[in-house]
Amino acid sequence: MADQIEVRGIRALGIIGLCPEELERPQPFEVDFDVETDVSVAGETDDLNDTLDYGALIGLVVRVVEDEHHLLLEKVASRLADELLGFDGRAVAVRVTIRKLRPPVPYDVATTAVTVRRRR
Repeated sequence: MADQIEVRGIRALGIIGLCPEELERPQPFEVDFDVETDVSVAGETDDLNDTLDYGALIGLVVRVVEDEHHLLLEKVASRLADELLGFDGRAVAVRVTIRKLRPPVPYDVATTAVTVRRRR
């Protein structure tokens, strides 16, 4: 399937990490996702009910990042993929990237990230 809904640059604060300073206060994260789904019906009807509501999907992503606490980006990326796929049966596949915007490493690094892909 070639159709997909793309969302880029969702910002949310969450507690994800292993270092003590990462566990003390929320840190900024950025999430991108693609959801593979057939948008042909919505393309004809112009009706939101015939597609996936990306506003609701964004809310789901923000809730996972802000409300759940995990140690690894891999876990959060997997949780996000599972939630996005489970949101609506019309989602065929997802690709999720989560970026840590302030990685606690002693090097000049802009971000660290994990990307996962999941299919039904």
